[in-house]
Amino acid sequence: MLIRAPRPGPRAIEDLLSAAFTARLDRLDLASRKVFAGKMAGERRSKQRGRSVEFADYREYSPGDDIRFIDWHVYGRFDRLVVKLFFEEQDLGLHVAVDASASMLAGTTDDPASISKAAMAQRVAAALGYVGLANNNRVSMSVFGPAGAARLGETRGKRNIRRVADFLLEHADPARVAAGAGGGAHLAGGFARAMRGLASTRRGRGVLVVISDFLFPEGYEDGLRWLAAGSGGGASFDVFALQVLAPGEVDPGLEARGRSGAMLGDLRLIDVESGAGVETTVTAALLERYKERVKEYVEGLAAYCSARRIAYVRLMTDAQVETAVLETLRGRGLVG
Repeated sequence: MLIRAPRPGPRAIEDLLSAAFTARLDRLDLASRKVFAGKMAGERRSKQRGRSVEFADYREYSPGDDIRFIDWHVYGRFDRLVVKLFFEEQDLGLHVAVDASASMLAGTTDDPASISKAAMAQRVAAALGYVGLANNNRVSMSVFGPAGAARLGETRGKRNIRRVADFLLEHADPARVAAGAGGGAHLAGGFARAMRGLASTRRGRGVLVVISDFLFPEGYEDGLRWLAAGSGGGASFDVFALQVLAPGEVDPGLEARGRSGAMLGDLRLIDVESGAGVETTVTAALLERYKERVKEYVEGLAAYCSARRIAYVRLMTDAQVETAVLETLRGRGLVG
């Protein structure tokens, strides 16, 4: 994917979340594939029956049951001892980790409406944060990239959405991060080190979402392995891997349209993260092989996630952010 001169990314909360979008997000809640029990009462109704204020069902009394939950009206009418069951209110935590490496700057085209992968990631992260805060869940954020890692600790309540937005605006824009860090080297230890740090600091139970292109020089396997350690049976985190890609990364031929075949011929390609360059001759056959390799890479990532109970979702930058959240992520069970 060709990275053009970076187009200014989101600069204010309104650039991340429009009023019309938040109105639709207000109808959603986080939806985990697992049932989690939290440390304090939230606004979540789990499928697990417990002791909250909302009645669910009856069952026959068994010796040892708490007599406070016996329904004496039923006993008086039917001479049967039954206990009341209730839906248990459970607290669900959300942590969103966003990739701010330089490759996330790809995605903008000659179309002024196009956005980079970084902008897509920021907006999706803000939308998820909004849903979590609006439903009184614990929400935390982190960003990883060439300048290291930044973290926003747990917060709760819709009044904190500006804190989440300000954090994403400051730390999740690769162009701004690179300028602040003086440009330069890929994060030592890369994705694996960032995920190891995240795995070691997470606590309680909840949903963990990683938003990235997953195009790391060292690969994604070690990093996802750290996350998978907390996503197996009986584990505390439901993990989602959201891979953000630009159409030109999947099909470089799209870059040539309207650009006089710019992707064909003798070219010098420079890695945006390492600065390493390579001379190559790009042909139609080479582009076809490239497309096959990308397809294999994406399918390999999806399979790797599936084998470790990590939900994989691919998001494309030419899709509307609203569609990505309200349809794609809803369909995959992250929100509902």
